[in-house]
Amino acid sequence: MSDIEIRDDRAGGRLEAFAGDELVGHIEYFVLEDPERALVPVHTIVEPAHEGKGIAGSLARELYGIAAREGVVVAPLCPYVVKWAARHPDEAPAADPALLGAAKDWLIAHPGRF
Repeated sequence: MSDIEIRDDRAGGRLEAFAGDELVGHIEYFVLEDPERALVPVHTIVEPAHEGKGIAGSLARELYGIAAREGVVVAPLCPYVVKWAARHPDEAPAADPALLGAAKDWLIAHPGRF
């Protein structure tokens, strides 16, 4: 994975993986502010030609790394990130169920965002 660069496009709500100039995968997310600040991944997408190379896992790991550096939690709604977090509890602390509920409510209140 040394040829993959991960970039955080916070304004665009995407954590992106690049191989050179080619976008090979991304996680779409939003920043929840209430009841507490959290990064909320909604979708993980890897381009078909790049599947099976660990890109999705690298994106999930980096998202949790960003959250840790910023002192916030991750409230995963993306099925892939939920599964990744369950396999890596040492890197991915569980989110409070109330926070997950608030993240779901935010999605309902913002139809068409994702």
